[in-house]
Amino acid sequence: MSVYFRLLRVRRFPYLLLGLGLILALFLGGESSYSKLVAVSKCVNSNKQLVAQKKTVLTVADNVNKIILENGLTVITKEVHTAPVVSVQMWYKVGTRNEKPGVNGIAHQLEHMMFKGTKSRPVQFGRLFSALGSDSNAFTSHDQTVYYSTAERNKLKAILTLEADRMQNAVIDTEQLESEKRVVISELKGYENGPEYRLNQAVMRAAFPNHPYGLPVGGTEKDVEKFTVEQVKKYYENFYSPNNAILVIVGDFESAKTIQAVKDIFENIPVNQNKNFLEQATVKNSIITNSSQPIVLKQPGAAPLFQAVYTLPSAKHPDVPVLDVMDYIFAEGRNSRLYQNLVDSGIANDVSATVVSLQEAGWYELLVTANSTAKLSKIESIVNREISDLRNEEVTSEELNRAKAQLEASVILSNRDITSLAMQLGNDEATTGDYTYTDRYLAAIQKVTAQDVRRVAQKYLAQSDRAVGFFEPTQLKAKEKSDRKQLYTENSEHFSKSTVASGDIIKYLPAVDSTIASTSRIIPSKFTLPNGLEILLLPDKSTSTVTLAGYIKAGAEFDSHNKAGLASLVADNLINGTKDQDFLSIARIMDDCGASLDFKTYREGIYIEGNSLSDNLSVLVETLGNAIRNPTFPRQQLQLTRQQALTALKQDLDDPEEVAQRTFSQTVFPKTHPSYSFPSEQSLHKITRADVVNFHKKHYRPDTTVLALVGNFEPIAVKKLIETKFGDWQVSGKIPKIDYPSVHLPESIVRVNPVVAGKAQAVTFMGSKAINRQDPRYYAATILNHILGGDTISSRLGSQIRDRLGLTYGIYSNFLAGRNSGTFLIEMQTSPEDTVKAIASTRQLLEDMHKKGVTSAEVENAKHNLTGNYNVSLASPDELTYRIIRNNVLGLDTEELRSYTDKIQAVTPAQVNQAASELLYPDKIVVVTAGPAVLADKGKKGDQ
Repeated sequence: MSVYFRLLRVRRFPYLLLGLGLILALFLGGESSYSKLVAVSKCVNSNKQLVAQKKTVLTVADNVNKIILENGLTVITKEVHTAPVVSVQMWYKVGTRNEKPGVNGIAHQLEHMMFKGTKSRPVQFGRLFSALGSDSNAFTSHDQTVYYSTAERNKLKAILTLEADRMQNAVIDTEQLESEKRVVISELKGYENGPEYRLNQAVMRAAFPNHPYGLPVGGTEKDVEKFTVEQVKKYYENFYSPNNAILVIVGDFESAKTIQAVKDIFENIPVNQNKNFLEQATVKNSIITNSSQPIVLKQPGAAPLFQAVYTLPSAKHPDVPVLDVMDYIFAEGRNSRLYQNLVDSGIANDVSATVVSLQEAGWYELLVTANSTAKLSKIESIVNREISDLRNEEVTSEELNRAKAQLEASVILSNRDITSLAMQLGNDEATTGDYTYTDRYLAAIQKVTAQDVRRVAQKYLAQSDRAVGFFEPTQLKAKEKSDRKQLYTENSEHFSKSTVASGDIIKYLPAVDSTIASTSRIIPSKFTLPNGLEILLLPDKSTSTVTLAGYIKAGAEFDSHNKAGLASLVADNLINGTKDQDFLSIARIMDDCGASLDFKTYREGIYIEGNSLSDNLSVLVETLGNAIRNPTFPRQQLQLTRQQALTALKQDLDDPEEVAQRTFSQTVFPKTHPSYSFPSEQSLHKITRADVVNFHKKHYRPDTTVLALVGNFEPIAVKKLIETKFGDWQVSGKIPKIDYPSVHLPESIVRVNPVVAGKAQAVTFMGSKAINRQDPRYYAATILNHILGGDTISSRLGSQIRDRLGLTYGIYSNFLAGRNSGTFLIEMQTSPEDTVKAIASTRQLLEDMHKKGVTSAEVENAKHNLTGNYNVSLASPDELTYRIIRNNVLGLDTEELRSYTDKIQAVTPAQVNQAASELLYPDKIVVVTAGPAVLADKGKKGDQ
């Protein structure tokens, strides 16, 4: 998947990534070598109560070892013993930088092919990683192609064996290449659904007309269609060589044994015999920007966009840390100059910025979402004016210190899990040739002066060194679906058998280390204040951070149909002003500490996310308490938030996935069900400030709130702090209740096709009502779902619809089990011409599983993967805190955190097959396809 992913924002090397599956869901493997990244807090707060001891500054590269094998393979290892997990990553130094028009996207195509099996293991590698219980994936960028796996520590040697196998023995044949080319084209068409992607490609080509950085990472459909087996094999033979690769291992292992294992497994792999190829492969063309005329795209879409790209030096240049400080002052967060002049003024809906620093060059990208096309020229004028001020006047010491604090905290917070930490080390080494780069970067941040910021603005932010683009939408709304529901008929398809049966996967798996013992999991302590507020605490002395999560039962389920969006407006305005602070004061307090606090609205509640350095926990707790207890909902901020919601709604109605989700819910659930209601332009306009105030007064209460804290703190001090800030929160009246009406299955298949203009790719949602979390079949359903579609590669759906037929880039299924209701859902994206066949094939597979069930081998493989991934995920502070909160909200006890894997292991194949019989309804489902018009049955168009 391609997104602007900031290898965490302050990794300095954000770039466009194309992944084989979901892009870097980096919530795995947490670790505390970020405890080696501690900066003494510069947050100024005279009332602050410390709940952890301050620590001295240490480094990312502390305890890192680097060796180079005789065949040229670079190996970087770092022991981290706070969680029983390891992350193994193979970084190949090949990406779009090594391409040219005509073969654009071949590195990404090769990445896909690397999961197709090897000479000795003729099986989808995704199935092997899944059987190991590893979270594994891959991505392609401008400079590198990376394969990563994070798993329990006893799987380390097995993962190394698999990576060594596909480094030298991958099978690339015509049949598999043709199938995977269709998958890649489906992926590219999916990106093209987004106006941001289309505008970005045009602007980047103008900014880098003679350099491969101007090419899209995934390539173009025209080039991908022409790839031959010989071309892909040539790239594999030339670039997938040990002397062009970096192996990174971070986690719970013994270095001496691991390095010996690496030598045993990798050292005999021969190097690329074409010694000059790697040096000559990079296209050495000049980087010349073209700023003579702005690019204007007038196409179907929603919100207008302004984009500017300024060329910058490579990652090794000493100006890069200064540029990041400049960016934070200029465009990052509510205190930034652009945010205040564009978003707070109501001219724009959103501002984002990125400093990209790559191996040969870099760029500074600004993207502004406007509220109307008429404001695009004004936005450009304001951007130019603010850049002029940045170039001609020195920034204030307050701005400078705040930016430094944010950057330092971001580096620490972004390296809290071992997958991210390994990514940091791998990216530093691959991009700059120095795994200690982050340490030097942090030291350089401290030395940045106001004069430095002005100097780099003068040097790099000139209009002559930029490319500018405007996206002017020609259509702002999706066509509404009709009320008519039609029967969906289709031809069934007979599946061919996989070359390797599920029961035979085990013979291709490398051995795991059975001598490594598992560790018991600590569960949080819990206490409740007299007013009903619940607190869950899990101290972790190995880290220098604190993760806060919370939940308030004040979600969208309480919205009335004619004022849908009210719950979200309330949550979005909590930090827009309180009784003693305005929104800028709140933002400054948080930014000065490098802390974050967000509120996200879901159907059944408001989820709270907060992060800070451990010695700033009191600031985080105080800000949260003030926000949820004392908001004043200023009229001006409320109106700005409403306008942002209206613009976001336009964007949702231009997004096939959002349209499909909305239509699916409104087809599965009756109008009286809370899941039927979605915001509309009319409902958002009807909401008054009195509605917001009354909703908050009624639903924000301590006895419907739960908070969880994970990190470095003293429980006694934290308990006292929370009692001080929340103990006098008053309870008034009874807890609001809401009835969830019964939901019935449709009598037959229902097909709906809402058309979204100008889209190249369709998104299909298939499913029906399902179980809630309290259903005793939940654990069996979890295993059933994993076999069916829990993974886009190793599941039945992935193996058949994606891997064998090549009909979709991604297909997934899930039982979405809430406390009050649930949904079974399959989601996939397809080209319009493939949609009918993909739906028919999916339905046939559902029917087969419904009638015949699953095998014992599939159940055992699913258990291994689910329990392995679960254990790995809990090493991430964010994921751990989320699960603690979620278990509480769903009525589960704290022991569930520890007993979940035992409950999964206790499920029998008979129980899974019973769940398949009782919970899968292949002939009583809703099928919604949003995007282009597709055929609903033979020769007939769907609802439009």
